[in-house]
Amino acid sequence: MTFLKAYWKNLILINYEINPNILTPFLPKGTALDSFNGKYFISIVGFMFKDTKVLGVKLPFHINFEEVNLRFYVKHNGKRGVVFIKEIVPKPLITFVANSIYHEHYQTNKMTHRWEENDNHNEFEYQWKLNDQWQSISVKTEKTLSDIKDNSEEQFITEHYFGYTKHKNKTYEYEVTHPTWQNLKVTSFKVNLNFEANYGQYFKILQSLKPTSVILATGSKITVKNKRTIHKQLIQNTILKQN
Repeated sequence: MTFLKAYWKNLILINYEINPNILTPFLPKGTALDSFNGKYFISIVGFMFKDTKVLGVKLPFHINFEEVNLRFYVKHNGKRGVVFIKEIVPKPLITFVANSIYHEHYQTNKMTHRWEENDNHNEFEYQWKLNDQWQSISVKTEKTLSDIKDNSEEQFITEHYFGYTKHKNKTYEYEVTHPTWQNLKVTSFKVNLNFEANYGQYFKILQSLKPTSVILATGSKITVKNKRTIHKQLIQNTILKQN
């Protein structure tokens, strides 16, 4: 059953290679870290939710809004997915619903965004306020759309279609559907944020790392399916095999 429909638009994805040992404490049971060419990645992602419907209903004042998240990449039974460290949105109701129903890690902050089309380039920026300080990620891009190359780091980053969360001793899975995205080539970028203040001491190291890639994906319509428990099913499957 579909829980949410929306349009994800103008996604900035800033990607870092990271020591997998940093990610292990956040790994939901039943999943394993996913890698590309032997490397493990974590991404800060900013984008707009547009035309959002929850269970087919547009909630007043909750239709268009920003999100910025920090995520890493996992796999489960051949499915490729993501785990979110934190997702920042400007709407308390979104935070309440996502944390209550999907056991995610949403946080409410004041947010804004800026999109500009110039003669020879475009600019995209997402901002959020933390402890009275504005944090931001931004890119400049070329204007011509192109396909994301097969077997590239960019394809690895953008084509994970499941979300995994852990809550107490359970792991939940939900599917996110969308077509393959196109992108605008990034010519420059800025990361203006305090990683430790936003995401804790585990991720302080990102402050000194250089991104391995920066993507501006134009986005598409998406659907988020209802969650299901997978860790409980793994236990049941083990019992059945023993019998």
